[in-house]
Amino acid sequence: MSFAANVIILVLAVAASLLFTIAMNRVWPAARRYAESDLVGWQLNVLATTYAVTLGFMLYTEWGDFKAADLNAELEANSLRNIYRLAQGLPHDRANIERLALAYATEVVERDWPEMDRGGMPEESHQVNENLWKALLSAQIEKPMEIAAHDHALSELSLLTEHRRTRLLENKYELPGIFWCVLLVGGALTIVTVSIFGARQPQIHILQVLSLTIFLTLVMLTIADVDKPFRGWVHVSDYAFRRALDTMREVP
Repeated sequence: MSFAANVIILVLAVAASLLFTIAMNRVWPAARRYAESDLVGWQLNVLATTYAVTLGFMLYTEWGDFKAADLNAELEANSLRNIYRLAQGLPHDRANIERLALAYATEVVERDWPEMDRGGMPEESHQVNENLWKALLSAQIEKPMEIAAHDHALSELSLLTEHRRTRLLENKYELPGIFWCVLLVGGALTIVTVSIFGARQPQIHILQVLSLTIFLTLVMLTIADVDKPFRGWVHVSDYAFRRALDTMREVP
């Protein structure tokens, strides 16, 4: 999601919780609530603790997946740089391999990242990847030194292909709907319970509800943003491939 969308959702969530709290205080005043039952505190503690554990686990898991996607992109770019360098050990095919390596990085930066940001499945770099395989498998090898360079280049290309497939899978992965149901329902129940529990001083009660709503909404927005690592205003950068392009162009 965009930053503006996050702000709008946060404002709507805060407004809804405050309106509910104000309406509850008018329909069921806090003084009457305390007079009728003062045993709701333990129920709120159980609900809040359960939800806090669930929310923290979700945030930790999603952030771990986001960092894994970032690392995978870095490893993919690193394999590409290695192929470009190893091409120096294949003099008969060096120019073609270097050209394809540069083309791959260019396609990833100019086409893959914008396409993934739109939620699509990029195909342009796939064809360059296939051409790299053809170029290496048909390379002319005459000297023992070329054999070693060729073997290492094939290993790096295999890693490159694996990291690319992982990147595409990470781009398509989304948190299952059942988990979002748990997060949203749990958050709503926690805020509603806090609103119903009330306080003898309305100003303090409003402040409590406001603080809790802002915090829970921000955490869920964070989960939503990092859940799609290549989309939205919080996303994995293409810096690794831009740096790879600069590095390859500097190689004599």
